Amino acid sequence: MTIKDLPEGERPREKLLALGPRSLSDAELLAIFLRTGTAGLSAVDLARTLLKEFGGISPLLRADRQRFCAVKGLGEAKYTQLQAVLELARRHLGEQLSGEAVLSNPAAVSGFVRAHLQDYPHEVFMVLYLDTRHRLLAAEELFRGTIDGANVYPREVVRQALHHNAAAIIFAHNHPSGVAEPSPADEAITRRLQEALGLVDIRVLDHIIIGRGQEVSLAERGLV
Repeated sequence: MTIKDLPEGERPREKLLALGPRSLSDAELLAIFLRTGTAGLSAVDLARTLLKEFGGISPLLRADRQRFCAVKGLGEAKYTQLQAVLELARRHLGEQLSGEAVLSNPAAVSGFVRAHLQDYPHEVFMVLYLDTRHRLLAAEELFRGTIDGANVYPREVVRQALHHNAAAIIFAHNHPSGVAEPSPADEAITRRLQEALGLVDIRVLDHIIIGRGQEVSLAERGLV
């Protein structure tokens, strides 16, 4: 059975247009992206198969090029399309932050850093540079490390903050283990960065740690 053989109300594209994207299941949303199935499988059936094989939406989106393209029904064309969609989502979240004070929308900040950091198998340390009204000027993935940690250099953070003419900063990094609880090393590097940036009158507003399905704000913990 193909999608065209389904009742019109059960076809993903028609259902989305009639009821909105939130009405669709993960498989139906993925089927719209896939557009076509394979021999003997409709796009919806293929989507269900892929979600089962990869273990859900997030592992599928995190799959590297080699594993993604090795699956029948996918390939490099769909991989590049998917990467483009993900990058569009990241840039959309960035534009949302650039137009308003980040402290007025903490959920947007969390969504933005999560979109950048949650899929890395190693630690990545990200810096959000803010103007005097706490609007986003720029965001950089400044340091990368192994799964055990990333080397963070205060001198480089200060240099980049001055380059962007930042008045305030938010830090974020991921824990590939999936546990977002801050370590003593996380707290220590936050204090070092606060001290270094304080010398040039740049405020540290927060340090967000991204885990699997959760994040922890050091500001909310009273540690910033």
